Amino acid sequence: MSQPLILVVEDETSLLRFLVPSISTQGYQVLTAATAAQGISMARSHNPELVLLDLGLPDADGLTVLSEIRSWSRRPVIIISARHQEREKVRALDLGADDYLTKPFGAAELLARIRVALRHVAQKATPEAVFDCNGLRVDLERREVSVHGENTRLTPIEYRLLEALVRRAGRVATQQQLLSEVWGPGSEAQNHYLRIYMAQLRKKLEADPNRPAFFLTEPGVGYRLNSE
Repeated sequence: MSQPLILVVEDETSLLRFLVPSISTQGYQVLTAATAAQGISMARSHNPELVLLDLGLPDADGLTVLSEIRSWSRRPVIIISARHQEREKVRALDLGADDYLTKPFGAAELLARIRVALRHVAQKATPEAVFDCNGLRVDLERREVSVHGENTRLTPIEYRLLEALVRRAGRVATQQQLLSEVWGPGSEAQNHYLRIYMAQLRKKLEADPNRPAFFLTEPGVGYRLNSE
């Protein structure tokens, strides 16, 4: 089962010592960024399932990060901030935040907010629930991947790339489409990302990665998930 990836954009070391173990022990993968610039960069390069965002960052207001993320992604963003004023909460929510937690807060409340935000995303998705062909089975609802009955563990980016191909099973997905969907707009020129992660998918899911049966290359165009 692929573990959802959560990006925590927070510069307070003591709070990170609380946040990271609280989240990771619940089955989530965690990345951290200490500045607005790092947060924007990591949101683009990793396209996490959810972002926890502090507003009081050392190099820029967290609302700048929120606006940047919202310019290309609808992934959930939960604000975690010491700002108590109602106008600050309203402004963040108007700019596209999904929720707002005022410091200090407990682990139980944080995890509940995360579950709700991720559940809302899952409810909005309407893909075919299961892809099952020639021994490769991908259950999009359960986020489970197996080959001939053997479960395979994927990284969050590997899973998102596989999911993008499953949604287009039997059809060509262009390099630009995959880069934009998996890594976010602005990544269309980073073809090396796609080559690296496609090679990793083939290594994990193909019987012979050098002679792929599932992940077919369409030269000069992109890739196609074989559904025949």
